Amino acid sequence: MVSPESSGAPVIVLIGPMGAGKSSVGKRVAKALGLRFTDTDSVIAQEHGPITQIFERRGEAAFRLIEHDTVRRALGGGGVVAVGGGAPLHPGTRAALASLPVVLLDVADEAVAGRIRGQKRPLLNREDRDPVEEWVRIREERRPVYESVATVRLDTSGRPMQAVVDEIVAWARGEGIVPGAREE
Repeated sequence: MVSPESSGAPVIVLIGPMGAGKSSVGKRVAKALGLRFTDTDSVIAQEHGPITQIFERRGEAAFRLIEHDTVRRALGGGGVVAVGGGAPLHPGTRAALASLPVVLLDVADEAVAGRIRGQKRPLLNREDRDPVEEWVRIREERRPVYESVATVRLDTSGRPMQAVVDEIVAWARGEGIVPGAREE
């Protein structure tokens, strides 16, 4: 694990599309490694109100600035940091992730349907579009960005969450890349 210059605390970053399991996996990884866990979307909601309202009232551009600042602060505190699906789109966030261990959690289209339907996600909740089709479009649009900052990639589709957690923990401890992982 790499330590950010500001705090010296070890950090592991989880990135990926909406519904890939970043928050659920991140909590368990942090617990297994004895590190703090930060979900930047939760921090944003605590500090600024619901994300859907930020999008509605201030727009996506304003949200991305808030998100970048939140990610930067979270990385400085160390631990396991799960960032929102669009966080790596900000050039400053990508630069901050460049020297850190970044796990890309991915998920198949079929597996994500049950995870995202009925949730309040501003980029998916559009009356004129199917949420899963919109999710696929967004993921494919962001894929090059995700892959450009990822150190390792894990697919969470149809796999026990604990298996994904165990693989990340083994990787973080330097036990190598495990069967479900792919180095980027």
